[in-house]
Amino acid sequence: MYLVIGKSRLFGAMMLGLLSTAVAAQGRTLGTEDYARAERFAFYNTTPLVDHAVQKVSWLDDGHFWYRDHDSNGDHFVQMDAASGKVTPLFDQVELAAALGKVTGKPVDAKKLPITDYSVMPDGRINVAIREAHYLCNLQAAVTCVAGSGAKTDGKADHGHEPGVLSPDKKSEAFIRNWNLWLRDVATGKETQLTTDGVENFGYATDNAGWKHTDSAILVWSPDSKQIATFQQDQRKTGDIYMVSTNVGHPKLEAWKYPLVGDKDVTMIERVIIDVPSHRVMRLKMPADQHRSTLCDDVSCGPDGGWDDVKWAPDGKTLAFVSTSRDHKHEWFRIADAKSGAVRTVFEESVKTYYESGNGQVNWFYLPESHEVIWFSERTNWGQLYLYDLNSGKLKHAITTGEGNVTEVLKVDPKTRTLWFRGVGREPGVNPYYQQFYKVGLDGGKPTLLTPEPADHTVALSPDGRLFVDAYSTPTVPPVTVLRSAQDGRTVAQVAKADISRLVAGGWVPPTPIVVKARDGKTDLYGMLFKPTNFDASKKYPIVDYVYPGPQTGSVRGRSFLPSRGDNQSLAELGFIVVAIDGMGTPWRSKAFHDAYFGNIGDNTLPDQIAGLKELGKRYPWIDLDRVGIWGHSGGGNTTADAMFRYPDFFKVGWAESGNHDNRNYEDDWAEKWQGLLVTRKDGSTNYDDQANWRMAKSLKGHLMLTHGTMDDNVPTSSTLLVVDALIKANKDFDLLLIPNAHHGYGRATPYVTRRRWDYFVRNLAGDTPPKEYAMKVPKD
Repeated sequence: MYLVIGKSRLFGAMMLGLLSTAVAAQGRTLGTEDYARAERFAFYNTTPLVDHAVQKVSWLDDGHFWYRDHDSNGDHFVQMDAASGKVTPLFDQVELAAALGKVTGKPVDAKKLPITDYSVMPDGRINVAIREAHYLCNLQAAVTCVAGSGAKTDGKADHGHEPGVLSPDKKSEAFIRNWNLWLRDVATGKETQLTTDGVENFGYATDNAGWKHTDSAILVWSPDSKQIATFQQDQRKTGDIYMVSTNVGHPKLEAWKYPLVGDKDVTMIERVIIDVPSHRVMRLKMPADQHRSTLCDDVSCGPDGGWDDVKWAPDGKTLAFVSTSRDHKHEWFRIADAKSGAVRTVFEESVKTYYESGNGQVNWFYLPESHEVIWFSERTNWGQLYLYDLNSGKLKHAITTGEGNVTEVLKVDPKTRTLWFRGVGREPGVNPYYQQFYKVGLDGGKPTLLTPEPADHTVALSPDGRLFVDAYSTPTVPPVTVLRSAQDGRTVAQVAKADISRLVAGGWVPPTPIVVKARDGKTDLYGMLFKPTNFDASKKYPIVDYVYPGPQTGSVRGRSFLPSRGDNQSLAELGFIVVAIDGMGTPWRSKAFHDAYFGNIGDNTLPDQIAGLKELGKRYPWIDLDRVGIWGHSGGGNTTADAMFRYPDFFKVGWAESGNHDNRNYEDDWAEKWQGLLVTRKDGSTNYDDQANWRMAKSLKGHLMLTHGTMDDNVPTSSTLLVVDALIKANKDFDLLLIPNAHHGYGRATPYVTRRRWDYFVRNLAGDTPPKEYAMKVPKD
């Protein structure tokens, strides 16, 4: 009996010990105060605490520019006289806010005017933009405003308010109505129909191919405002995509044209030139072109929504444009005669992977006066500019050479044979992602550096090219904004210097820039590391990898100053180390770097992410590589699921938002550029098999949350449901969050999803307990 009792007591003691260990393993219980501290670092709380961070200005004419300044008293819209340096109010904000409030039917706060663009019309009225909607306001006497193009009342543009493209003389704007192109007189509002044969899915200037489908018109006005270059877009055989709303009663079906990888019939364009006075529509004498761009996965990629692969001659007699093959491997530079419609191919370029005309901007330029073309190419492994003869189509010489990329050509002056461009990686010892500004002659020579500070430079050139506003900063140093000479870079005047004293007083700390080696053990990768503000080096912290794999952008979110880079610091505050690393396959570096996983999207930079995380684990003893999490949105959602399936012993927790988990279910242009055209082999396998996450779902070991909006018009919801189906069939535990009626971004549900994401990592990666249903305190619009 004694022996039996002894064993019972021993068993009981062991159980108590195990229970104690289990309780200890559960970790901390976080309170609302912990989440509130984390939320303090959300962008909507940090951004208002940064004063005088002027990083964008807009020129009104050669000698004046306007910008939004901010301090503790709110936003201030001002203009600067470049000659005197004098700063004056752009308008009376109180009166304009009242006038905008009347026309929109909603109160407008004069200290937080939501104006995104401003210009002066020929009749003296101002044109202000609030998101996509424009309002024309008379500032004389009592300020009054009327709705302009793009203004919406019931969610759709009303007749008379369809978004239009303003002519160079600012007297007319072209817009789409019922698949045809129309003209609206800005002063009187009179409307004239320009085309009459546009029909459903074969309309003029339409912007509705694939994930991007808007009411905007895609066209280019001639310099004299008398001609329009556009296209009639043929989608009649293109397949449809469908979304169904969630509501009480009959759901709403949304359907539009959305070509998929491998489709025999995809969207095509028939190029036309419209003579505005006579309404004559002339088709260019060439077959229909692919709906493709030299830069992005839509024909319109510029910040202003323009058609950047089409450029008029100054005299309007000819039109230059570039045709791109379906797989983006072949480019044709062409010239069209504006009267006859005859088309001539001047030269071509073919590449093994994909062609791009720059980073952030299309960088070819038409110089008919000198019979030349400026062309961008990465043929030497770096993005450089080349000068071609327009008559012979032969290369004359390279304009820029050496290491580093030309990213954006901001101005070409044919008279002085000078151009100005932004570039990266051209200065030894400077972070290769920092954009700097140069000028160079068209006849070659060493470019002149106009922005010597080792920082990221955002530049706005005056229309005449004499001056430029330069806002320079780094991820850890806020911006200084100056006015400079475009000839030698000398500082003419200071515009603003950011003050982050209020931000720092609120507990803000900058991220830590990091450099780690890529999968090859040689290539440097650049990133950011975020630690809790109450960091304790004696502790072990789980690590979360925020990832966007490219190929069109990376994880770090730019190299200029931002008080919040997503919610990386907020998540760190909850007891994590958070990192973002731009792996191989992302842009801004060499062509070889960008091409690293061409044709193999399943790579997703994951070998680089793992190599970088392991290096950080060796470098810093406070990183716990036994607790690694990963999360991302869209392409990052794809990568997250891929990581959890392909490397299940390394990544323990993943949060995958709106991922394109099988690019055969994504729009054709993006996937066929980066993965290649669909190839089906004799055995039925394809070159797209390895990138399909659902095929690897059976390998899941850790905790995975999948999220998606049910009305996602970018990445169809079925992309995530393919993974859900495979996980169910494999009998795997997982988590799923579908957001009713949300698009690719989650809109008003974003705070909820963010909080749930924090909870997920706190509970499953840190082993802590989150507060129940913490409510994010996002300011109302």
